Amino acid sequence: MIYTVTFNPALDYVMNVPNLNSKDINRTESEQLYYGGKGINVSVILSRLGVKNKALGFLAGFSGKQLDSMLKSDNIDTDFVYLGRGYTRINVKIKSEQSIDINAQGPNISTEDIEKLMEKLEQIKEGDGLVLAGSIPKTLPNDIYEKILKRLDGRGINFAVDATGDLLLNVLKYKPFLIKPNHHELGDIFAVEIKTDEDIAYYGKKLQAMGAKNVLVSRGKDGAALLDESGELRTIGNAPGKITSAVGCGDSMVAGFLAGWEQKKDYAYALRLGSACGNATAFSETLANKQEIENMLSNYFS
Repeated sequence: MIYTVTFNPALDYVMNVPNLNSKDINRTESEQLYYGGKGINVSVILSRLGVKNKALGFLAGFSGKQLDSMLKSDNIDTDFVYLGRGYTRINVKIKSEQSIDINAQGPNISTEDIEKLMEKLEQIKEGDGLVLAGSIPKTLPNDIYEKILKRLDGRGINFAVDATGDLLLNVLKYKPFLIKPNHHELGDIFAVEIKTDEDIAYYGKKLQAMGAKNVLVSRGKDGAALLDESGELRTIGNAPGKITSAVGCGDSMVAGFLAGWEQKKDYAYALRLGSACGNATAFSETLANKQEIENMLSNYFS
């Protein structure tokens, strides 16, 4: 079982507006409503790959109930903490000649709410996985990742962390199974520019020396690289084609990697499946479905 945590989920309300005009009422051509959040994205792809998982985090108000309902309708197992006040954020995305994104800040989260989440995390057993992904809302303490891993340390849980800066660095002492910086984030940690495979190997080993077991580095148009716990560097390219959207690609890669490892305990296969998931999402309007992932895997990453 793999558990994911999304601290600040969202509903993305996308409005397609021709000829956006600030001097008159604008009317849409169409609207779409999507759920969002990095941990949720990981849970969605895991579920589509047939990997048992559960999405945790915080929800609030009518928008939180709607998000939870949408996830359950997509067969995503959830166990969120419901907050007594506020609303799960609704982000507005206006698509016109010029796109406008307005992201809400989300509800306040109290210390009591945090403890409720901690109690839910107690269900995680030895051999299970826990994914912590993304930034945290301002109402949470800056060391929330560290507090969670400290509480669960020594229980044989495979931690996967997709975060930046101190959020990532401060948890390395708990020896996460997987971390996934992109090449820019890896360079920012060490104040360098990552240009080559040798750079990834050199600085990835520094992160391993600090505690990380496997370092998966997404590289945009150049594919991805994995420095596994044995010290072997594996690289992989991208499938050809025009990208539709980059949203959720990194989350899809994390999910695919974890699913691949769960299935075969083979890092080469995990990297291929992770890349197939990330690429399939890049060529899709939303998160890739199972058929898109299987086609990508068989056609380009077999």
